Amino acid sequence: MRWIGLAILGLGGVAVLVRLGIWQLDRLEEKTAYIARIEAGIAAMPVPLPPAPTAEDEFLPVAVTGEVGDGALRFVHSANASGLVVPLATPEGRVLADLGLIAPDAMPDLAGAVLSVEGNLAFPQGDGEGLRPDAPNPWTQRNVAAMADLLDTRPVLVVARRVDPAPAGVRPFPITTDGIPNNHLGYAVQWFGMAAVWAGMAGLLGWRMMRRSV
Repeated sequence: MRWIGLAILGLGGVAVLVRLGIWQLDRLEEKTAYIARIEAGIAAMPVPLPPAPTAEDEFLPVAVTGEVGDGALRFVHSANASGLVVPLATPEGRVLADLGLIAPDAMPDLAGAVLSVEGNLAFPQGDGEGLRPDAPNPWTQRNVAAMADLLDTRPVLVVARRVDPAPAGVRPFPITTDGIPNNHLGYAVQWFGMAAVWAGMAGLLGWRMMRRSV
């Protein structure tokens, strides 16, 4: 009976751990394909803004031209830079444009400027923490719905990769895939390693049981 129990424990544990490793390899393939699709979209030629973009259009490259309205917003990017979001009145309607990074204590006066913006659609929602509608500068994060409501725009954000004419003191910070984690290969190696250790421990225990029975 002890041999049966050991076999069930050893083989069952190895099977579970190997299955988890295979699952991580499947996730690696899915995430790699997802990142490749994003990179292809980011690098594609910009198109006109869709009539009613949704979250399914995230990362779509677009080109818009419009007049900057009043009420630019800053959001915290790092200790050394803030992000600048402005309302942009375009023929397709008022939208939000993330023009890039500025100095933490800067707020360029761009109201009335006509800008052509090439970039990608983004729909960051944040979690609401730190948002202060009564005194929203600087925001702790981008929240498209809340910012659009405050600035009376459509809930659409274009993250600029190129702005013409380029506003002084503003550096575009375009969307990239650098911040998307893809650690599934490492996780798979860990699970397969644990399976090998489990098999080794079960084999060692079986060897000791065999010696005692001799």
